[in-house]
Amino acid sequence: MAAWTFVAALVAAPAGAQLVETNQAGLRMGHVHLNVTDVDAHRRFWTSVMGGTIVTHGPLELIQFPGTYLILQEVEPPAPSPAGSIVNHFGFVVQDMPKMLAAWKAAELPIEPTENPNEVYLLAPDGIRVEVYGEPALPTAVAMNHVHFAPPDVPAIKRWYVRMFGVNPTRRPCVACVSKPRMIETGDLPGGVNLSFSPPGNALVKNPLPTRGRAIDHIGFDVQDLDATIRRLEAQGVKIEGPVRQLPGTRVRVALLTDPWGTSIELTESLTPP
Repeated sequence: MAAWTFVAALVAAPAGAQLVETNQAGLRMGHVHLNVTDVDAHRRFWTSVMGGTIVTHGPLELIQFPGTYLILQEVEPPAPSPAGSIVNHFGFVVQDMPKMLAAWKAAELPIEPTENPNEVYLLAPDGIRVEVYGEPALPTAVAMNHVHFAPPDVPAIKRWYVRMFGVNPTRRPCVACVSKPRMIETGDLPGGVNLSFSPPGNALVKNPLPTRGRAIDHIGFDVQDLDATIRRLEAQGVKIEGPVRQLPGTRVRVALLTDPWGTSIELTESLTPP
């Protein structure tokens, strides 16, 4: 635990970090929802290892990073790992990768190296892989960077997210691909977070599994006006799953939907703690 505390001191997120401004569709990255077997173990990992900060919105506990929140839900039996799912990992950037990598190794954390010495995957509890790479120009010690999808049809999923959520269609270099450089299709959201779209790494995986019920259960977009967003999405044929509801003891209103590839998505309004 002492080593983990040292790591936390290196990457502590700013206590006042908030979600960023919304895009032209009134939307921004909101959260990633994890189904976990041990909430305390995840709290330790996401705060002591990754530098997040625990905040509350009424009874709702969130782990805050610049650019997003994580929400932990304890489940039994254990949820399947994200391997083989349409969303198989998400990623962060850190300001001082050499110092962080040395601290992670000293803490004997499970690390999967890539051929790029500036990038690794950390293995969080419940089989959740976290991509991390260094960016010295980052204005904070750590920040959410991307959510990675593995669809069988990359152009189609990219078009869908551009049309439904106003993400900016872009491309980025594959950070790990040193010997065989390639570009990854992306959709940018405000604040430096992107949705990355790559074909399944295993050619045998023709149809990735849905996210619901897995360790990465769903992703969340926070919106300015939930009712207006729902009307716009329904006009484009998107099915909202059930009525809008308000989380007890909070200002947060939520609605659920699923993309055509099985990604569970929660729309929230007023997720940021007051």
